[in-house]
Amino acid sequence: MSRTEEHADDRPVSAGSLAHRVPDLGALELLLAVARLGSLGRAARELGITQPAASSRVRSMERQLGVALVDRSPRGSRLTDAGALVTDWARRIVEAAEAFDAGAQALRDRRDSRLRVAASMTIAEYLLPGWLLALRAQRPDTAVSLLAGNSAAVAERLVSGEADVGFVEGLTVPAGLDSAVIAHDRLIVVTAPTHAWARRRSPLAARELAATPLILREKGSGTRQVLDSALGGLARPLIELSSTTAVKAAAVSGAGPAVLSELAVGEEMATRRLVRVPVDGIALARDLRAVWPTGHRPTGPARDLLSLTRS
Repeated sequence: MSRTEEHADDRPVSAGSLAHRVPDLGALELLLAVARLGSLGRAARELGITQPAASSRVRSMERQLGVALVDRSPRGSRLTDAGALVTDWARRIVEAAEAFDAGAQALRDRRDSRLRVAASMTIAEYLLPGWLLALRAQRPDTAVSLLAGNSAAVAERLVSGEADVGFVEGLTVPAGLDSAVIAHDRLIVVTAPTHAWARRRSPLAARELAATPLILREKGSGTRQVLDSALGGLARPLIELSSTTAVKAAAVSGAGPAVLSELAVGEEMATRRLVRVPVDGIALARDLRAVWPTGHRPTGPARDLLSLTRS
């Protein structure tokens, strides 16, 4: 009985999805290589697989299709009539797959050509510059834009599709976003050296801090959210400003006390332009988070930026 007759009764299962009835691309590429080279062994070497693996793949494809595709002999491998016909179909499928791959690569190139980052003010001013410089070394062709605002504004930009990845400082993850903790931070009370609190001999009580008008960030900022939650409410602000830098400048000028990230005031404390005021009875630690739209884990440059935040 010939191999063609042997395979005539080895019929494929017609039910199920197309993926179960059509050979995969690897098998079709192997068949095309056998047709071009006239040898199963040479085809296997070209594709970087062993000859036994190539033989097994051909047999599996023959069982799947229910026809003999290749006649093997000491002189080499020859396509059967059915094999020649299947090879012609396979060529069209592989060419279509190559076009698909080229199109997908074009989409990736377009995605990788830009990165839109939204970040709350402390992270934007004191952490992101270093991360973005490191990203530029990895991806010099990616154009990066940074939108700085409070945590609520960051969430809005991500949900509306105006940003690819964001960074926030608040207590909770805004609705519609997934997150990962990338760092930890602590808020501290600071004043100019001329303020009465700078000369205190005992720590400030939490209730006194809550009752004192402070230089504050605007509502919606992560810093204000953490402080308000820790104190259970705040007095009416002395001044309300929209950036960490502005709050710090006002405190340095002697306008009043402020609560700021340790990240933001290191230089001012080292030069005694600001003095830290100890506070009893409250914890002002917070997590810094990367955020992105729910179900859309960052890819490409956004994924690379996230990896840099943990290095």
